[in-house]
Amino acid sequence: MKPEDKKILHLTLKREWFDLILSGEKTEEYREYKPYWIKRLMGHCGRMKQFDIVRFRNGYRKEDPIMDVKFEGTFLRRDKGDYFAIKLGKVLSYHNI
Repeated sequence: MKPEDKKILHLTLKREWFDLILSGEKTEEYREYKPYWIKRLMGHCGRMKQFDIVRFRNGYRKEDPIMDVKFEGTFLRRDKGDYFAIKLGKVLSYHNI
């Protein structure tokens, strides 16, 4: 698969969480169960969308840190309210760190 053919989930993080994912300490990222995230993470049939990579960005400028992490799946959790848990694999690449 060519890099341009990969399905990428783009997420922005604060530096604290970005660094924890980069170090391998944080292996899941969480998002609220709200209409915006339902639309981004779930398909029409109620199934979770599949991605190849999660691209994390720490900021919005061109020169801000970016890392690509292997996407391992999205799950709906209900243990402390409803939220999405995005399971992360290994860090594949990073830039501007």
